[in-house]
Amino acid sequence: MKTSKKILSLCILAVAMLFSSCGGKKTAHVLFITGGHDYDKEQFDVLLSKLPITYDHAEHPNAHKMLKSDIISKYDAVLLYDMPKEISDEARADFIAMLEKGKGLVVLHHAFCSYDIWPEYVKIAGGRYHHFPWEKDGVMQKPSTYKHDTQFHIKVADPNHPITKGISDFSLVDEAYGNTELLSSVHPLLSTNTENNGPLVGWTNNYGKARVVTLTLGHDRNTWENPTFIELLSRSILWVAK
Repeated sequence: MKTSKKILSLCILAVAMLFSSCGGKKTAHVLFITGGHDYDKEQFDVLLSKLPITYDHAEHPNAHKMLKSDIISKYDAVLLYDMPKEISDEARADFIAMLEKGKGLVVLHHAFCSYDIWPEYVKIAGGRYHHFPWEKDGVMQKPSTYKHDTQFHIKVADPNHPITKGISDFSLVDEAYGNTELLSSVHPLLSTNTENNGPLVGWTNNYGKARVVTLTLGHDRNTWENPTFIELLSRSILWVAK
């Protein structure tokens, strides 16, 4: 009888833990970084309140100091919604060390457009928006483009990945990024044939021991209020946080 009660108690505990992890409770502590690009802070804060996270907000030019090992160690993941142009040698080393130790990273929308002068960022984000002419396979390419208020039709490229499993194809209005660089090594999550945009709007990447997710969607409240986008961003953060 005691054994049966013990098994029952363990089962109840397991169900409670599962419910806690899936029921909207805060489950990841995140460093949220902005700066270098304007955004509607009030509306974005509403989006953050819907995510399964607690977070601290750091803004450039003071955000890079948060990547120091003794500070970043208390976070489960980093959410980038910034677009800085420059990064010091010290900050580059801290950024790479953070990822090599396995700290998860989500690169959201215009954070994909950061650090033109830092080649390593392409390997981290899995690609780059180029503000200047760039080279591909020995051929010079024109700078990347953007177009507001673009109608997207988005297809789930990997229906079995934890981030996209059970999610159907969807549509929304967002900002398109065209003529961007995309590494062949990334794992596609979300694809599109939308004009003025690259073939993917979401993918995973690995750098060091870290999981990285890049989502190029997320310009304004048209996307921030979309339930599918909220679910995808939530899962992305939890997935990189392991």
